[in-house]
Amino acid sequence: MTEHLDVVIVGAGISGISAAWHLQDRCPGRSYAILERRDNLGGTWDLFKYPGIRSDSDMFTLGFRFKPWTSEKAIADGPSILAYLKETAAEFGIDKHIRYRHRVVAADWSDADNRWTVRVEHDGEEFEITASFVFAASGYYNYDEGYTPQFVGRDDFEGIIVHPQHWPEDLDYEGKKIVVIGSGATAVTLIPALAESGAGHVTMLQRSPTYIGALPDVDPFAVRTKKALPDKPAYVLNRWKSILFQMAQYQLSRRFPNFMRKQLMTMARRRLPEGFEVEKHFNPRYNPWDERLCLAPNGDFFRAIRQGKADVVTDTIERFTKTGIKITSGEELSADIIITATGLNLQLFGGAKISRNGEEIKLSDTMAYKGMMLSNMPNMVFTVGYTNASWTLKADLVSEFFCRVLNHMAAKGYDTFEPEHPGDKVEQRPLLDFTPGYVRRALDYLPKAGARTPWRLKQNYLFDLRLIRHGKVDDEGLKFSRQPARVTASV
Repeated sequence: MTEHLDVVIVGAGISGISAAWHLQDRCPGRSYAILERRDNLGGTWDLFKYPGIRSDSDMFTLGFRFKPWTSEKAIADGPSILAYLKETAAEFGIDKHIRYRHRVVAADWSDADNRWTVRVEHDGEEFEITASFVFAASGYYNYDEGYTPQFVGRDDFEGIIVHPQHWPEDLDYEGKKIVVIGSGATAVTLIPALAESGAGHVTMLQRSPTYIGALPDVDPFAVRTKKALPDKPAYVLNRWKSILFQMAQYQLSRRFPNFMRKQLMTMARRRLPEGFEVEKHFNPRYNPWDERLCLAPNGDFFRAIRQGKADVVTDTIERFTKTGIKITSGEELSADIIITATGLNLQLFGGAKISRNGEEIKLSDTMAYKGMMLSNMPNMVFTVGYTNASWTLKADLVSEFFCRVLNHMAAKGYDTFEPEHPGDKVEQRPLLDFTPGYVRRALDYLPKAGARTPWRLKQNYLFDLRLIRHGKVDDEGLKFSRQPARVTASV
């Protein structure tokens, strides 16, 4: 007999744990299970194992609103974040609902049965679960494969090539010459960590610069508030200080990009050796926050350069050689290890095939309602966090709204919700107003957003508080319905 659940949550990372807590708190009568394809919870924080792995977002906002982050350390490393997630899941009994090594292969909505049939692979065998609702909490990138461009001569290189998404636990880099290809958050994290833990020398090879800012990993404001106030008020104050700081930084960057560019360049110049080519290596072609701003806690990235343990080369790759990388200028960068910190492959729903009445749904034909539901997908919610703030801020809002919808449906006797595509009435926009490579590569694959509410994404937490936490559930974009009672023919 096929198991039926009220809610199937896909993924046991930040989004899945948030969804489970809100379900338990706001909809306690609903049955649910979390299907996690890996052997452990934590999502991103269990997957990535490279040295120095940490969050660019502060923990007062990356942590859950219902589970305060109590340490004064605002920028936490990956193992600390994973431990926090495990503690949260255990404290609220969420861990008892997680089914590990359960990969969702496909999900099909049946209009006739008014439910999802979820096909699951577990330890080599496939089976089906039915669910009234599916909550896709699997993030937005491919866990199996990171993005690596085709490099001419790759097979000629006699050293080791590593992608950070698949970091070997036994990689010996002590005393080795390392070239890290890329200038995003992963490279900015890896380079000081390698330099400070025994690498011979580390070179960041970038095609173009990235903006890098520096903040202390221990927030002085948090230290003072924790001494002056009880734990709960201190946490609330620190959380809102972080939210408003993130928003102010982003808005300042968008409205006064030249001013923000000057501030970031000055920050870099003060932390680098005299005579360093700051304009060449730290002055991007784009404006601040056209792509995500990288963070160097305590200026560690700049310190590694200042101490001579790392350097930066801005050029393009001609080819790999036996002993390193030949760049377009003609110089060869010698390396024992090449790390391709070249980005992610974007993927929604963990790569599962989504269909309706057996017909596959093309994501690019759908439009996102409030950034969390898609037209033509009844009774399904997904989480994609903010690009300019902590992922968890949006994840918690999505979970709240999902529970508000469930309770509205229970009160009114509905059993189905579905965003109605507005058609030509609303101009289409890209789902993510953001231009890093992994987004540009996926534009033809992604759903669309719209030019106005509730189809528009503003990447603004205060706006979303009004729209999602306090806005109407039954607005113009969301259609509710009830399944007609089935009539049994008399004999």
